[in-house]
Amino acid sequence: MRKEKNTIKVKKKNVRKNNMNHEQKIKDLNLILPKAADPIGSYLATKKVGNLLYISGQISIDESGNLIKGKLGKELTTDDGYKAAKRCALNIVAQAKKACSDDLSKIKSCIKITGFVNSTDEFIEQPKVINGASDLITSIFGDVGMHTRAAVSTNSLPLGVSVEVDAIFELN
Repeated sequence: MRKEKNTIKVKKKNVRKNNMNHEQKIKDLNLILPKAADPIGSYLATKKVGNLLYISGQISIDESGNLIKGKLGKELTTDDGYKAAKRCALNIVAQAKKACSDDLSKIKSCIKITGFVNSTDEFIEQPKVINGASDLITSIFGDVGMHTRAAVSTNSLPLGVSVEVDAIFELN
């Protein structure tokens, strides 16, 4: 009995070229990666398991290091949340870079991100908020940054922040 494979073959890309593209893309987009923060609790910021890199939830922190706090649908707009999610994604990239010894060419693909949005019961635009993180990841990593995703509403997040995003990457 023959088993069928339900897989799609993906062409391998030049890893060195991708790393140059990732680093250059960060510069071209005028992005400044924040310092990868150490955990403030009883957990790891990142963990490698086989060829997977898990990145713990990164909270919304602005360019000056201030927490981006508030509830979407109350104090903050969808656009505010989108910008906060972008900041979470910058922290994710910083954590990934640190975990990969400053070598983004080790990133083979972004598998999944999960975004948590501190929002009112009436707020229904969580996917639009988490697009901020998705858009930033794909703007840096291109096709290898395309990922699966969940965008979840929550009534509260640590320290009162508006958005938290975690990620899973596949490594070369």
